[in-house]
Amino acid sequence: MEEELYNQIGNNSNPNGEEEEEGDPESNTLNQPLVKANRTLSSIPLALVGTKVSHIESLDYEINENDLFKHDWRKRSQAQVLQYIFLKWTFACLIGLFTGLIATLINLAVENIAGYKLLAVGHFLDQGRYVTGLMLFAGANLGLTLVASVLCVCFAPTAAGPGIPEIKAYLNGVDTPNMFGATTMIVKIVGSIGAVAAGLDLGKEGPLVHIGSCIASLLGQGGPDNHRIKWRWLRYFNNDRDRRDLITCGSAAGVCAAFRSPVGGVLFALEEVATWWRSALLWRTFFSAAVVVVVLREFIEICNSGKCGLFGSGGLIMFDVSHVTYTYHVTDIIPITLIGVIGGILGSLYNHLLHKVLRLYNLINAKGKIHKVLLSLSVSLFTSVCLYGLPFLAKCKPCDPSIEERCPTNGRSGNFKQFHCPKGYYSDLATLLLTTNDDAVRNIFSSNTPNEFSMFSLWIFFVLYCILGLITFGIATPSGLFLPIILMGSAYGRMLGAAMGSYTSIDQGLFAVLGAASLMAGSMRMTVSLCVIFLELTNNLLLLPITMIVLLIAKTVGDSFNPSIYDIILHLKGLPFLEANPEPWMRNLSVGELGVAKPPVVTLQGVEKVAKIVEVLRNTTHNAFPVLDEAEVVPQVGVASGATELHGLILRAHLVKVLKKRWFLTEKRRTEEWEVREKFPWDELAEREDNFDDVAISSSEMEMYVDLHPLTNTTPYTVMENMSVAKALVLFRQVGLRHLLIVPKTQASGMCPVVGILTRQDLRAYNILQAFPHLEKSKGGKAQ
Repeated sequence: MEEELYNQIGNNSNPNGEEEEEGDPESNTLNQPLVKANRTLSSIPLALVGTKVSHIESLDYEINENDLFKHDWRKRSQAQVLQYIFLKWTFACLIGLFTGLIATLINLAVENIAGYKLLAVGHFLDQGRYVTGLMLFAGANLGLTLVASVLCVCFAPTAAGPGIPEIKAYLNGVDTPNMFGATTMIVKIVGSIGAVAAGLDLGKEGPLVHIGSCIASLLGQGGPDNHRIKWRWLRYFNNDRDRRDLITCGSAAGVCAAFRSPVGGVLFALEEVATWWRSALLWRTFFSAAVVVVVLREFIEICNSGKCGLFGSGGLIMFDVSHVTYTYHVTDIIPITLIGVIGGILGSLYNHLLHKVLRLYNLINAKGKIHKVLLSLSVSLFTSVCLYGLPFLAKCKPCDPSIEERCPTNGRSGNFKQFHCPKGYYSDLATLLLTTNDDAVRNIFSSNTPNEFSMFSLWIFFVLYCILGLITFGIATPSGLFLPIILMGSAYGRMLGAAMGSYTSIDQGLFAVLGAASLMAGSMRMTVSLCVIFLELTNNLLLLPITMIVLLIAKTVGDSFNPSIYDIILHLKGLPFLEANPEPWMRNLSVGELGVAKPPVVTLQGVEKVAKIVEVLRNTTHNAFPVLDEAEVVPQVGVASGATELHGLILRAHLVKVLKKRWFLTEKRRTEEWEVREKFPWDELAEREDNFDDVAISSSEMEMYVDLHPLTNTTPYTVMENMSVAKALVLFRQVGLRHLLIVPKTQASGMCPVVGILTRQDLRAYNILQAFPHLEKSKGGKAQ
């Protein structure tokens, strides 16, 4: 049955067992997230992952220092440590190798499928059979779109879209279900080939980032969930911390494969997707990107020899101006500033309009699978008709006999498409529209061609791709935002260059590059990584100063209007992403007040009855429980009788593991260390096993006991109840926590040593404001 995409909050039980009211989808306005944030600090978070509403959990990036972990850490030999380090570098190499191979496969497939399609259309154009050419063009595009859409809708809904917001959320500590599976990766590959070859206004750059992350995740866990390799050496990576590092390498390798930009890929991972970073991860990420470049370079050499069909040199690098010498002067700062301001304004406007379109599309997609496919096909048909029909509006231009390039041509590529023009003339608009997206970028970026494209054709191209960029992103196909934004930005950049004319010495092709960079900075709000990506694309360091100025201006202007496009998508999907900077009003609220606003904390004793554990697991959805010790069980010097101490924190998954293994005691006692190691190998505890439904406990077993001390994390992060929420949020995010214990400033006899537990959901600004509406009045800018 098709999952509703809209506001599925109902039927979630809070820790007290009460059901929350189900929201009315029709009452959700365009200003609210697609999945409304829960209105209490204790409710279960939901989010859109792919096209399904899923329960969202946090990842365990914290090291669980229980007795088993400490024993394993002490007995690790130097050889095991070296093996672990060697495997990290091996995985980094394999991530780069496989990402490079798959990127080459996608590029080869897209260029050849689109190339043969355009050759067949050109054959009918040469014969003057324009209607037949349109039918072939639209029919081929519909077929390719149908394949991509059906695969996403029926087999892997999480493969739709770019995948970058979900990767960003995962690296922030949000577990996004089914995002990195084998099925998702295969559908992403095939769907990207179909969607890009169909001529839709989307790119393969975002999907390649997702594909690289899928490769990293599958390598780290030993394959798909149902066919996982159980090699002993893989046990080192059976944890969220190492999987996080591998996925970071995969995201950098994906950007590198998309733009052949190794340094840009590393900086993209650092600036845009990664929340935690360190020097060791930087080296491995750079190594993965270097392997990708080597693979791509080798295949470029092979393809240049004519062994790749119609591929040629296309698809891997879009703009090479290393042979062109550009000059610019101090007076050119005016047009450079202008293009940055325009990029920031248009980028923020694009984000605003796309936000509304995505909300509308989710209303359509919520009606069922067939509506998702029909929406994709409708966009494909509209795109095909526009790409084929609009060139008829442009005037034919005579070929310049002084140029070396062949003119005119109706082949798969070239700067001078004949289309419907007579011999010796070409259609500049057909050159931009009736080609692959990569060739369109190369054509509009072309240098020393001031008269190749008319202002009328550039206006049509710009308006068309603004419309297509809004209506294409959000359909049920793999899609990236990089290429649509590059096409829109390059169009208005070249128009501005043509309008400036003799007032500037900057070439129109360079204006197109700066326009693309400014719109990307205005929409995505990236600066350093974008600057390096464009430098590596253009292969010209002379562009560095003006590119930096344009990016900084565009980002500054865009930030004054709305968040980046990826932050908007995170908000729409309801993913509980924690921002780096807390709100200023969070300093007026203490974590103790948050703890009081939540239901009472559920605790367990160090040696607990099985019946109590079963009751807690059945009646709560918490993922961790404080473990307390009575003074009578563990005597303490200077502590009054009846007082308790906090022994640590035990995970829900470990309690389920105890019940499944039936590690029960007939009497209330502490176990010996050898008893625990015999029953629980340390690597087993890294697996998430929280399915309690299939555990059957007899009535006699209910009266037995479990010693929780060996499985308890004895060093959980704790904060005093008078700490501000702002400070706790910074600690929670920077350390990568899943749970943060609140302890009282002073503890009286008989008082619980834990005030409450903070989770990711509790620290989100929206949820706090729902529980403390008076703080709304003190909202302001970001704290530093």
